[in-house]
Amino acid sequence: MTKGHQNVTNILFICSRNKWRSPTGEHIWRHHPFISVRSAGTSVKANRTVNSKDIQWANIIFVMEEKHKNRLLAQFTRHIAHKEIHILDIPDEYQYLDNALVNMMKSSVNHYLGISEQSN
Repeated sequence: MTKGHQNVTNILFICSRNKWRSPTGEHIWRHHPFISVRSAGTSVKANRTVNSKDIQWANIIFVMEEKHKNRLLAQFTRHIAHKEIHILDIPDEYQYLDNALVNMMKSSVNHYLGISEQSN
């Protein structure tokens, strides 16, 4: 996907119920000029449950916990084989847009993406 002449990276944030953590990630980066972002949950009770189209769309997948990676690998084995997956190690103890959660996500994701704090 491209915006103008720049390549856009498709990023997918995953947590359990797509209620607090992954939507926070989506909110933080949704206006970045070179990032397209989605969020979803691994639970069938998620606000938005991850599907194979999400996995195929994503260039990079950020999961909050190891269990999320394991669920994706089990459920989407064929689609996820060559995807870049990063575990952020963010426990389910934060509310949507909680300052500590935002700071943790910015620090970790910016590091993985090689972008400066001022970019988002």
